[in-house]
Amino acid sequence: MAESVCVEVLSSVFQIRECSDAGHLLHVLLVRRDGEWALPGGDIGDRDTLPAAAQRHLGEQARLTRVAHLEQLSVFSDPDRVPGSRTIASTFLGLVPRDIPADSTSEDARWVEVNDLPSLAYDHAQIVEQGRRRLAAKLSYTNIAFALAPGTFSMSELSEIYGAALGYTVDATNLLRILSRRGVVVATGTVGRTGRSGGRPPSLYAFAETTLRVTDEFATLRPPL
Repeated sequence: MAESVCVEVLSSVFQIRECSDAGHLLHVLLVRRDGEWALPGGDIGDRDTLPAAAQRHLGEQARLTRVAHLEQLSVFSDPDRVPGSRTIASTFLGLVPRDIPADSTSEDARWVEVNDLPSLAYDHAQIVEQGRRRLAAKLSYTNIAFALAPGTFSMSELSEIYGAALGYTVDATNLLRILSRRGVVVATGTVGRTGRSGGRPPSLYAFAETTLRVTDEFATLRPPL
């Protein structure tokens, strides 16, 4: 008789968070399970679809219910990825807007900067890296940044969000030119607060759509360093 195979879902959920000493940085959501830091996830219920199971575990394990974008990332099926019963993981990429408050997760969950990860369970670090690369690639040819940005933003803030996800500095003027040409962002006609250094209040923008779409068949932003 063939050995039974278990299937689990795991979610690599990212958010751009502002750190007082380092600006905007890309963070991933981790939960404490069985004494280890891990990605949120677990079993699939009898009546769950894979996305529904992923969202259920995010709510139960991290009290995270607002995910602006969730898509299937990959399947991890190495026979030895988890000790014991063979376990296949269907993984997801999730994105959370920057304006979700820091206290929206449970005591057993925390946001961790992706370049400073603790030791993670099994192959979860590989899943984080694959999610990070998928996000960086899609920033170049889709409007996926809508799921990371607040509802309205200055272009300097949006360029910092792009830079945090891509791993290099993104020029705000060039970014506005690219996104305006594609019809991705629109001016709101309002202005934000003046920065600490003074000067004119920045113009505020918003994403034209809050669902994923391909905006350019050719990538115009470099992949991450």
